[in-house]
Amino acid sequence: MTLLGLNLPPLALDLAGGLCVLVSLYYLWGKASTYWHWSNASLLPYFLLFLAGGQWMLAGLQVTYLLFGIHGLYLWHLEARRARGEIRFNEPLWYGVTWAASLLIFAYTVFLTDFGDVWNGVQFAAVTLALIANFGTTRRWAWSWPVWVSVNAVQAVFFWHTQYWVLFGLQFILAGMSLYGWSRWKQDETQEVAFA
Repeated sequence: MTLLGLNLPPLALDLAGGLCVLVSLYYLWGKASTYWHWSNASLLPYFLLFLAGGQWMLAGLQVTYLLFGIHGLYLWHLEARRARGEIRFNEPLWYGVTWAASLLIFAYTVFLTDFGDVWNGVQFAAVTLALIANFGTTRRWAWSWPVWVSVNAVQAVFFWHTQYWVLFGLQFILAGMSLYGWSRWKQDETQEVAFA
């Protein structure tokens, strides 16, 4: 892909996005808001990669990730200020935005998908599962991690087909990291219940 006169090979875009995702998960384990910055940074190289390859649904997914990323970052900021006793915020409104965005993106994806192509169906499954996982991540719910593992499984099949080898291999690393994150967040939830 050529961008602003620079030739960006798919492998470079693939590696750049993958590195950002790996760093982001490290921060997500500890529920640090830095997660959102690294996650958002991965979106541009992946968007360009999928755009160049004609994977329109996955390119569009990067845009939805950005919307979730901005919303999630601000929501976590509000929750942190609430936890410190600095503010109260309109929780139904802000949590409702997550629901509304998820449903709108899902409806848009259904409308645009040509289900006559089996690989579009695979992309659709990945996008749908990613929307569910993003929703849970935004709320810091432990069940979001196993959903991410299912996203990795579906995407591994698709990336094998498209021959994005770095992304294919990355799905297995991300799945392992997600299983670890799931165990950490489940421990956090157990401790929160114990202290409540």
